[in-house]
Amino acid sequence: GGCSLFFFLMIRRPPRSTPKPSSAASDVYKRQVSTQSTWGFIMDKVKEKVKRVQTFGKKKNALAVATVEAGHGHIRVNGKPFQLVEPAALRAKLYEPILILGGSRFANLNMHIKVRGGGQTAQVYAIRQAMCKGVVAFNQKFVDEESKRLIKDIILQYDRTLLVADPRRPEPKKCAGRGARARRQKAYRQKLLIQHDLLT
Repeated sequence: GGCSLFFFLMIRRPPRSTPKPSSAASDVYKRQVSTQSTWGFIMDKVKEKVKRVQTFGKKKNALAVATVEAGHGHIRVNGKPFQLVEPAALRAKLYEPILILGGSRFANLNMHIKVRGGGQTAQVYAIRQAMCKGVVAFNQKFVDEESKRLIKDIILQYDRTLLVADPRRPEPKKCAGRGARARRQKAYRQKLLIQHDLLT
């Protein structure tokens, strides 16, 4: 009874033999590996041929990321055409990079800009900064240093904030008053003012 059960449990089961893959399965696996390596090689070649840079612009809490690549002069902001950016009153600010550098420098570029955060005015300033930085970076990487230096000098002469972020921020409110600098009126000063008003 118990003894035979003990010996039965002590007997080790023979190890399971792992089935060898069939020749057909190994052929399929080899084909998949060769296809993946070929596709990876093709994608690497495509990435080498695409000329692309990525830049960003900031204004307050607004952040614009511009992807600049060789193309035909198409500029889109959040998937919409450049000419439809709101508000319409600030579109002149968006056209400034094109006006000061000339349309020829944007004719062979495509720009895809994504902007988020901040208000409408801050977003417009972030977009124009990302555009200018994108043109400078593209010329530096894929054209030559001389054209990059020329473009950078033109931009800095016109407006430095087109390349350099504005570090100014609103001063925080303090606990001693209604605002950043305003302070509560002293009690004796208030009494004097009341007396002056009564006398006059």
